[in-house]
Amino acid sequence: QVQLVESGGGLVQAGGSLRLSCAASGLTFSRYFMAWFRQAPGKEREFVAAITDSGGSIRSAESVKGRFTISRDNAKNTVALQMNSLKPEDTAVYYCAAGTSIVRVQAWQTVNYWGQGTQVTVSS
Repeated sequence: QVQLVESGGGLVQAGGSLRLSCAASGLTFSRYFMAWFRQAPGKEREFVAAITDSGGSIRSAESVKGRFTISRDNAKNTVALQMNSLKPEDTAVYYCAAGTSIVRVQAWQTVNYWGQGTQVTVSS
């Protein structure tokens, strides 16, 4: 079965950096568009960043542009999220997601597969 396993979350001070990684198995990784979402307590799950199947194009939420970068390695079946200049409002559970188009993978309702999530906490 399809598995998406996130790692790299943790506690960091404001202004610091973290790198999240997601390892995929059970699917033809290079055919899927990948994304990261996040969900803070009491809030809806929100789109953070997405990357095309080839890695040639990315999309990012306005709130993270210039700070977060998504990348993928199709040889290793992994997708990463480099997070710099972290703010307390970035605190959330971060989820890896896989979908069948760049549009569908940006909306939680049309994502095909989800990881279990990893906690990111940014202290002020």
